[in-house]
Amino acid sequence: MPELPEAEVVRRGLDDHVRGRTIASAAVRHPRAVRRHLAGPEDFAARVVGATVTGTARRGKYLWLVLDEQDALLIHLGMTGQMLITSPGAAVATHERARFTITDGGRDLRFDDQRTFGHLLFDEGGAALPSPIAHVAQDPFDPQFDQDAVVARIKARRTGIKRALLDQSLVSGIGNIYADEALWVAEMHGETAASSLTEARILEVIDASREVMAAALAQAGTSFDRLYVDVASSSAYFSRSLSVYGLAGQPCQRCGTPIVQEKFMNRSSHFCPACQRKR
Repeated sequence: MPELPEAEVVRRGLDDHVRGRTIASAAVRHPRAVRRHLAGPEDFAARVVGATVTGTARRGKYLWLVLDEQDALLIHLGMTGQMLITSPGAAVATHERARFTITDGGRDLRFDDQRTFGHLLFDEGGAALPSPIAHVAQDPFDPQFDQDAVVARIKARRTGIKRALLDQSLVSGIGNIYADEALWVAEMHGETAASSLTEARILEVIDASREVMAAALAQAGTSFDRLYVDVASSSAYFSRSLSVYGLAGQPCQRCGTPIVQEKFMNRSSHFCPACQRKR
């Protein structure tokens, strides 16, 4: 699933292409694309047509178009969602779920989603923060991110540090890839009890997550296949710079010990058993 760097890359691409432009039409190709918009596809389309995109924003893995400086078109990419800029009149793509045309006749905006886990939603008055994601915590790049408060909340949790990092109500934007990478940088095992850590060590992990996500953002995020691309359909390159994620059996860059992969929740954890010992 796209994490903070990938969502931010898409947001920046949308900002470059659709800010200041007005939506002329909206076609929902698959009702699951707007399943969270409870009034249905027709209402969704009616709400966005005629609106001008006055900005873009993001919180964690969510992003949205600001419409007429007051409303929001909320976007969650899910596992395979893509926001793409495409030629006007281009044929409907196999996994196209929604398309928006622009009044000035410029390029269309398309939402593709192979597995239809992503979704779009119109939120009236949600320009500053859409109400459906009001529970999502600020991410480490948010100017209002209260690092001391986040450290305190993590330390109060009776859970492993990796689970805490993935809890979007504590700190948003960090997913499985960047949690594994941050824990490797901090030389900490993901099952280490958050409550057993000093505030300084928790701060190290947060700083490490910011560091690895900033590095990923500089390379347009992480792509392992064509399911994550930017608005111009280009893949990202940070997968070439990963230290542990997806590298089971390969030598640790620090000590040479083979990287281990273990089951974690409904996914996997990757770590160095020498640098990141269980305690």
